[in-house]
Amino acid sequence: MDYDVIVIGAGPGGYVAAIRAAQLGKKTAIIDKQWMGGVCLNVGCIPSKSLLKNADVAHTLLKRGKELGFSFDNLNLDFSVAVKRSRQVSNRLVKGIGFLMKKNGIDVHMGVAKLTAKDRAQVIAEDGTESFLTAKDIIVATGASAMVPPVWKVDGQKVLTYLEAITQEKLPESVVIIGSGAIGVEFATVWNSYGVDVTIVEMLPRIVPMEDEEVSAELTKAFKKRKIKMLTGHKVENIENVEGAGVKVTVSAGDETKTLEAEQALVAIGFRPNSKNIGLEDIGVQISEHGFVEIDEKMATNIPGIWAIGDVTGKLMLAHVGSAMGIIAAEAIAGEETHPLNYEMMPRATYCQPQVASFGITEAQAIERGHEIKVVKFPFQANGKALGLGEYAGWVKLIVDEKYGEILGAHLIGPEVTELLPELTLAQMMELTPAEIARNVHAHPTLSETLMEVAHGAEGMPIHS
Repeated sequence: MDYDVIVIGAGPGGYVAAIRAAQLGKKTAIIDKQWMGGVCLNVGCIPSKSLLKNADVAHTLLKRGKELGFSFDNLNLDFSVAVKRSRQVSNRLVKGIGFLMKKNGIDVHMGVAKLTAKDRAQVIAEDGTESFLTAKDIIVATGASAMVPPVWKVDGQKVLTYLEAITQEKLPESVVIIGSGAIGVEFATVWNSYGVDVTIVEMLPRIVPMEDEEVSAELTKAFKKRKIKMLTGHKVENIENVEGAGVKVTVSAGDETKTLEAEQALVAIGFRPNSKNIGLEDIGVQISEHGFVEIDEKMATNIPGIWAIGDVTGKLMLAHVGSAMGIIAAEAIAGEETHPLNYEMMPRATYCQPQVASFGITEAQAIERGHEIKVVKFPFQANGKALGLGEYAGWVKLIVDEKYGEILGAHLIGPEVTELLPELTLAQMMELTPAEIARNVHAHPTLSETLMEVAHGAEGMPIHS
């Protein structure tokens, strides 16, 4: 079977690359060993957002009744229904991807793929059937897998990764979450909302350590209010599966060691690329010491005709970044003009409660790089829509170059802040300054008014602060 383009991996990067290649007139095939839509649609971004919605309702029912004027004599929260709903949401979107493949004339091959030459891929189906596909251009979009030290035995019952955690229908009574990145804090939000005793262990000095320091401090304050326990600056030494009970997690900070006991432990310390055993080394593709496929700004590897996108490249492990990379790869293959990505300016979204959203550099990074900056914040406590929602913790923070007015970064924590990012990232991409954002009339009352307010503040003329 001969094609113009073969895509290996049907996640948000792979299936988007396949669609754009087909749109540009390329005969295209896509291969995946397990899922259309990849981890994101099946056991990641999408079902987790469904669970977080249920968790938000659960938290409202359990903790905010007095504030909102309702009460229950006999409240029953069925977590299994939340999980089943999340599966329905996921399945609906996965079917949609299948429809898009048919609509765009893309051949789907389910099976394990391996490159046997720079223009040839072997596919072994689940029943052992072997087939070979050839193409002038092959896009590798194989993603990444949860990173777990070999001594920590994931059994799916007591020691979990996101994969087991997102599909289990029974709530643990208590859980230790190892790692406070997006997965860690999102699961902490879900479980805590249902009354689970949650402890987060983070090796670095603060939770969500890749975010601006003030964001970490604000989220820590919010989590403490929700009774989520946090041990920052603590390293996990051992996870012991206790027969007939739960787990014991031994952690250390300096010379101090303590043991945490819980029903389950969730390992959420990061991801490693799926770059092994797919034939990349055999055909000479350059791979970093950490296993990431090396690419240029057009997603090309060092081997002509082999391209790579998404998590397997390690540029920025986010679904929307993978999709953007997929479009660029397909356009480069078709000889179309492409626009390089500035990975530092890509939007980053974390759906804990309160939500966290950011792009660009942090205040500390700006100072470290020698920028003369203006830092402006506007609190959600002064926003009418946030007050009406009863969710007014947090703020919008803008980092602006003092001399040129260039937006260097933005860091938001508060209600639905993930929905506020596009205005700011578009402004940055189009080289707009806070002056233009301030003059853009925002509807009232909306959460987006906080962007206008912080922009007025950056211009030295704040209205409501």
